Amino acid sequence: MPRLLIAASGTGGHLFPALAVAEALPATWSIHWLGVPDRLERQLVPSAYPLHTIQAGGLQGRGLRKLWQLLRLLGSSVAVRQLIRRERIQVVFSTGGYIAAPAILAARWCGVPVVLHESNGVPGRVTRLLGRLCRQVAVGLPQAAERLPHCQSRVTGTPVRQTFLLPAALPAWVPAGTGPLLVVMGGSQGAVGLNRMVRPLLPRLLAAGVRVVHLSGSHDPDSGQLQHPAYVERPFSEEMAGLLQHADLVISRAGAGSLSELAVCGSPAILVPFPQAADRHQDANAGAAAALGA
Repeated sequence: MPRLLIAASGTGGHLFPALAVAEALPATWSIHWLGVPDRLERQLVPSAYPLHTIQAGGLQGRGLRKLWQLLRLLGSSVAVRQLIRRERIQVVFSTGGYIAAPAILAARWCGVPVVLHESNGVPGRVTRLLGRLCRQVAVGLPQAAERLPHCQSRVTGTPVRQTFLLPAALPAWVPAGTGPLLVVMGGSQGAVGLNRMVRPLLPRLLAAGVRVVHLSGSHDPDSGQLQHPAYVERPFSEEMAGLLQHADLVISRAGAGSLSELAVCGSPAILVPFPQAADRHQDANAGAAAALGA
């Protein structure tokens, strides 16, 4: 029985492609999951995959702060090394982010191969620094491979969960009616800036007969203020396939995972990249999608 450790944490952009890979593997695989305490993986990772948590973070700052972060990375790598040995892990798969660093270092320490997936057009910092230690770096967009000259990279696209590949029903809680359906989404964590941009437009759209599903995230201070029979606001939805397959238009951030799901569902979309994204990678993602005619 092959034994796999998946290291993916924090956001849907990291978790959903990893879940898609886990779903696609035969049932004979033994899968363990590496995450961070109190993050989204607690809600999304199926109980069939034992969830192991460590402390992980970036290496920003200087002086004592950076020294502390390096010591934490070392401690986390030791913890993952112990996990790999205890569970007899044979391969590690990661979708990048902070959790990938201790996973890659520990796997290298144990002589276990790593496959790293980078969804964004501009590779993240961990991918750029540690991708050369991996057996293979799979990338979602061709321009990412061009930015990783020292890695064994291959363009694979970004994995999408099985629910998006099959016809899905429109969720029962979507406003009833025959008007066009607009879905506004800011990714798994919502997007306060996107919400503030869209909210002033909603009364006019609703008056014109548009039905609106607004996935505003769990940290939006203005949520719950608008009440209308054709408007539903939720923090998050686990029925995204049904929403996107039936949407007439989607207004979305430009995370790589969201772009892949929109493309698979054939959803017309207006992309609003997150301006503070690291290395402005959402701008690169949106530009790549537009260049491909998506």
